[in-house]
Amino acid sequence: MVLPISAAVLMMIIVGILIKRSGLKAWHAFACTLLGFYLASSSIAPSIKTVTTSVAGMLTGIKL
Repeated sequence: MVLPISAAVLMMIIVGILIKRSGLKAWHAFACTLLGFYLASSSIAPSIKTVTTSVAGMLTGIKL
């Protein structure tokens, strides 16, 4: 069974774990979120999307 999960939900889970277990401060997570919004509106956004799509494709092709 394949469980589809969006990258945004996965990142929220990772940030939640980092805040809880690794001592990441909430304002650090907020700063990273703002950075993400700025990157999304920059000219480098299509390149970032291409790389993340390629990595996701590679990961889904791995058979365990």
